Amino acid sequence: MTTASICTIGDEILIGQITDTNSAKIAVELGKAGIRVTRMVSVGDSRPEIENMLTELLGSSDVVIVTGGLGPTKDDVTKNVIFGLSGSRRYVTDEEQLSIIHRILSSRGLDVLESNRRQASVPENCDVIPNRLGTAPVTVTRFPEGRFGHKATLYSLPGVPYEALGAMPDVIKDICASYMLAPIYHKTIMTYGIAESALAEKISAWEESLPSGFSLAYLPDPVKGVALRLSVYGEKPADDVLEGLLSGLRAILGDAIYSEQEDTLQAVVGKLLSGSGKTVSTAESCTGGKIASLITSVAGASAYYLGSVVSYSESVKESVLGVRHEIISRHGVVSPECVAAMAEGVRRLTGSDFSVATSGYAGPDGNPAGLVWVGLSSASSTKTASFSFRNDRLRNIERFSASALDALRRFILSENA
Repeated sequence: MTTASICTIGDEILIGQITDTNSAKIAVELGKAGIRVTRMVSVGDSRPEIENMLTELLGSSDVVIVTGGLGPTKDDVTKNVIFGLSGSRRYVTDEEQLSIIHRILSSRGLDVLESNRRQASVPENCDVIPNRLGTAPVTVTRFPEGRFGHKATLYSLPGVPYEALGAMPDVIKDICASYMLAPIYHKTIMTYGIAESALAEKISAWEESLPSGFSLAYLPDPVKGVALRLSVYGEKPADDVLEGLLSGLRAILGDAIYSEQEDTLQAVVGKLLSGSGKTVSTAESCTGGKIASLITSVAGASAYYLGSVVSYSESVKESVLGVRHEIISRHGVVSPECVAAMAEGVRRLTGSDFSVATSGYAGPDGNPAGLVWVGLSSASSTKTASFSFRNDRLRNIERFSASALDALRRFILSENA
């Protein structure tokens, strides 16, 4: 199987000034093409460090993709490293990239400086993939088997994410022309409501019985839950084998599985609502509109989402949502009685089929901090549930919101059953 390593370059990554988003997105594209990513690394703007790292990666991978360090300033040294690794003796101008540079800068009303022209200058022993979105071209350096013990190819991409990802189709095409690629199959199952450790214990026998060639990864996320990723390298599993495995997993986990593809809770809730022609509204206190934000992040949410009341104060809970003063004075705002009344109130107010409400202590104040009550309402019933977390305030709000969405998902399923 063809393997790849990804190396991002720049001091700004190492000091946390910017986040490396290139590696993950490039890895996804390589995986789709049947190329297995085995390493991701970052190095600073040091020529010796870059040279040592690229030499190491080329020795262990068939393909190395490096991003960054190709700009017009003095700290952009990647091209000089590639010049040395490629055994080039001079730079040559790539006329197609130079033409692109003129076009881009002219469209911005900018003069073409000598530093800009130098970006079209590439080591003579490198092939070039023109960068139509920016000024620095993609260089391709091909090493024979004798150099690193195997045929190896180094692709140097710009660091700007828009440009790096825009170049990937051409990079993939070049890799496919140079290497025999085997398929990589991934199947993602999304779960919520079971902690990673408990999930691993619950499905341990199922995992141990996986056929040879299958591997399982656990991918926890505070908002998405725990994703289970089944992987097979080298061939796509037979449909009956895969369905047998998924059937066994469904029997163990039940409705803790909310999707059998890479998905989000808000998207799944949206599909349930749009599929049945139903609508939903939200009444939020401790989550401060986070649930509304998640729901409306899904394209087409206007077909089923009617609106929200962020009722942070007691007075708004009473005057807008119609929560009776006696409920708050007797039970408090963080109580099943209060969230039930909030959910019923926002459903009456908006005319929605379903509603969800939250009230809790996000922290650090409140007793106990990390407690949230969720109210769920429909024309036929109102239910409540509580969840408790021990994170910081922002993480608690995230988990409160995700738990409320999952409770809403289960509530809709039960009402539609």
